Amino acid sequence: MEVNVKNSNNIISKVYKDSIAEEIGIEVGDLLIAVNDQKVHDIIEYKFLISDEYIELEIQKRDGEVYIYEIEKDFDEELGIEFVNPIIDKAKSCRNKCIFCFIDQLPKGMRKTLYFKDDDSRLSFLQGNFITLTNMSEEDIQNIIKYRISPINISVHTTNPELRAKMINNKHAGKLLETMKRLADAQIEMNCQIVLCPGYNDKEELDRTLVDLSSLYPYVNSVAIVPVGVTRYRENLAKLDIFNYETANQTIDQVHRLQDKYLKELNTRFAFLSDEFYIIAKRPLLNYDEYEGFLQFEDGVGMICKQGTEIVRYLDTLEENDDIEKIVSIATGSSAYEFICDMADKIMKKFKNIKINVYKIVNDYFGHTITVSGLITATDIIKQLDGEDLGEALYITRSMLKGDEEVFLDDITLEQLEQKLNVKVIPCENEGKIFVDKIIN
Repeated sequence: MEVNVKNSNNIISKVYKDSIAEEIGIEVGDLLIAVNDQKVHDIIEYKFLISDEYIELEIQKRDGEVYIYEIEKDFDEELGIEFVNPIIDKAKSCRNKCIFCFIDQLPKGMRKTLYFKDDDSRLSFLQGNFITLTNMSEEDIQNIIKYRISPINISVHTTNPELRAKMINNKHAGKLLETMKRLADAQIEMNCQIVLCPGYNDKEELDRTLVDLSSLYPYVNSVAIVPVGVTRYRENLAKLDIFNYETANQTIDQVHRLQDKYLKELNTRFAFLSDEFYIIAKRPLLNYDEYEGFLQFEDGVGMICKQGTEIVRYLDTLEENDDIEKIVSIATGSSAYEFICDMADKIMKKFKNIKINVYKIVNDYFGHTITVSGLITATDIIKQLDGEDLGEALYITRSMLKGDEEVFLDDITLEQLEQKLNVKVIPCENEGKIFVDKIIN
């Protein structure tokens, strides 16, 4: 059987150590032809086909020979392979024109992949991407149900049909609740996101949206509410206001009232505000346990609380140590600056001969209304830290970098940043123990 490997999406890019695939001799560069005699069209179909306890895998080796592997395994046990194209298919692009779309607010010259708008349920399942459900065919919806694609992450924004069509600029956007009810009936788990835009989907509209979504609990598992981000690149785009001290406080009060209501009715707070709201409003975040396991951590919900609690708890397990002597620096965004300063003080109190300089990086690249650390570019770090004595290392949050590559939003690599600043730059995950260990070791 001749297969054009060059044009195939099914080329294996990684074989995990001690996996089934490694054990039977599958190698990087091999080509997956079929599972149980069925062609594999995308990653969801692949995962469905390999879930059985007995499967037959048809593989073409790099020399062109084709082998059939008979595999006995546990139900739902993974084979331990990844593909050059993670979804084994072309990603579906977004046809919406959302008034708050961040991609529409990007300047030229950034990483090329940033300009592609995906709206693909498979990426939602695999990578946690949010989808609007507006770019899906009936077949797509049926496949979600058939292949049990769960959980999926949905960009809701509002359940008001007319308002959603206006905000997303798609005439099909108003069918959201109808589709979500179908998914809930099929017991598909959903996590939801609301990008809150003052004057559009806040206040009474937010109440309405959360009432509608809570009616689908537990299949709608949680809702993250994040403030709209507005860059300085909004020529010819809809006028949008951002949250200020007063409106952020009003929104927190509104959502806290609803959380109290849902806690009584559903035994969960259900809807959670991102940390940005509390920072803008100059109010304390929820307590650690009140985030209920940090279901929407990647959306910036409870990130500061989680990391801060982990740092304090880990420091409590360590002995004071004056033998470690070093000077290091941390670069962070405006919104996390006070928090990072507080954490640095706690580390220095335990390790008295460690000096930590914390630098607030103002976002000149996108505009000063963008304050989160994950949107800091190497350009701003270089411009604002050039000439500073950064010590033996500069620490940054890994969220500044591409997920699978050490490159910043402005297409500058980590290595290039190190060369420009003449210092080792160390990315840190948002986990307290890892953060502390990287600084003290």
